[in-house]
Amino acid sequence: MTVLEALLRPRSIAIVGASRRPNKVGNIILRNLLASGYRGKIYPVNPAAPEILGFKAYPSLRKVPGEVDMVVVAIPAEHVLQVVDEAAEKNAKVLVVISSGFSEVGRRDLEEKLVRRAREKGMRVLGPNIFGVVYTPWGLNATFGPSMILRGRIALITQSGALGVALMGWTSSIGVGLSAVVSVGNMADLGFDEISEVLAEDPETRVITLYIEGIKPGTGKRFIEKMRRVSLRKPVVAFKSGRTSRGSAAASSHTGSLAGSDSVYQAAFEQSGVLRAMTLEEMFDWARAFAEQPLPRGNRIVIITNGGGVGVIATDAAEEQGLRLIDPPEDLVREFRRHMPWFGSAKNPVDLTGMAAGPEYSGAVEAALKHPDVDGVIVLYCETGLVHPRDLAGALIETYRKVRDEGVEKPMLVSMIGGDETNKALIHLDRRGIPAYPMPERAVSAMAAMIRYKNWLDKALHS
Repeated sequence: MTVLEALLRPRSIAIVGASRRPNKVGNIILRNLLASGYRGKIYPVNPAAPEILGFKAYPSLRKVPGEVDMVVVAIPAEHVLQVVDEAAEKNAKVLVVISSGFSEVGRRDLEEKLVRRAREKGMRVLGPNIFGVVYTPWGLNATFGPSMILRGRIALITQSGALGVALMGWTSSIGVGLSAVVSVGNMADLGFDEISEVLAEDPETRVITLYIEGIKPGTGKRFIEKMRRVSLRKPVVAFKSGRTSRGSAAASSHTGSLAGSDSVYQAAFEQSGVLRAMTLEEMFDWARAFAEQPLPRGNRIVIITNGGGVGVIATDAAEEQGLRLIDPPEDLVREFRRHMPWFGSAKNPVDLTGMAAGPEYSGAVEAALKHPDVDGVIVLYCETGLVHPRDLAGALIETYRKVRDEGVEKPMLVSMIGGDETNKALIHLDRRGIPAYPMPERAVSAMAAMIRYKNWLDKALHS
């Protein structure tokens, strides 16, 4: 097992600083490992406790029997260096240093010594000043965040601990599944680029998201080179905070990283193929589309709606985002006409009118997806009394599966506007692989992000 493989798939974990007290970090991490279904060996280390949560505890890492792949460190900073020496004796591959009190409070010398000693002994360091690491396919939740995380295809690498913990809970609450969550904190050793390289090889991850405050001085060129290689394998979506001067100063004081000029980061993202989202919500909107849908072949998009107003809103957003709303060819117009009343519109956006129910939507969507002149479809719905939102969601799911089974690989994104039943329908769609959004602009934005990435990928592969 390589060093970086041990970060996501450790066969054994020692928790230095494990505690019997429920409100302590070392206790929460142990409980989360149990709750997440981790099946490897777990070794709590605490000199004052013979047993913790049913596990035999050890007075020191040296007393742990056999080798340990991952050592989670949750003790005061001044004692961490001693753990490095003991971890080396156990042939550990990676140190997950939860402990704070390093460069973020001015103790850069201690942090540098930690990394130098670990690297000399063949180990890598995640952190310090982090909340831990999650890899759901392995049943790994070595964090002091929420215990239950939905399994999915989106990986999150975050520089902020509190925000990362909050996002773990938030994604579960809205039905977004994660493959991995990696807290990088001070990035004394492992950073965004190397962890992204590991996730680029991970078959359980389809898209990588980054919350970035800043990168270490002197690492910009390496970041661009490595992230470009990652982007050639999988889409990467980043949200970079600290865009303003005051925000930049706050970011620098938070993790000791270099926030720097926002234009420099923008250029780095563009060179490396990283898609930059301007809000956290946007980052996850795009990630959901990448995680579940095939990339569009081109930029020829059709919008299908039951309301003229929402169609106009989506059209404005599409033009602003650079989407090409095609004029449907005559054969497609005839197909659309079959699924709408005489006063409907077969132009783009295609207005099925408020009379539309499941069969009308299914017929129009199937026709659009199967047509060779269409690269992607955005479906809009305003809640009416003529069709229950859940019934419409079911019809869309069935239609999309039918088209996919016939070999058509095109993205379909949905936006549904309405009340509680509509919100339930959105979740129903999401959990069955069709990204659904409560506002049309968000669906348009996600489709545009997919097209931008496809354009960059085509250019990069042929340059």
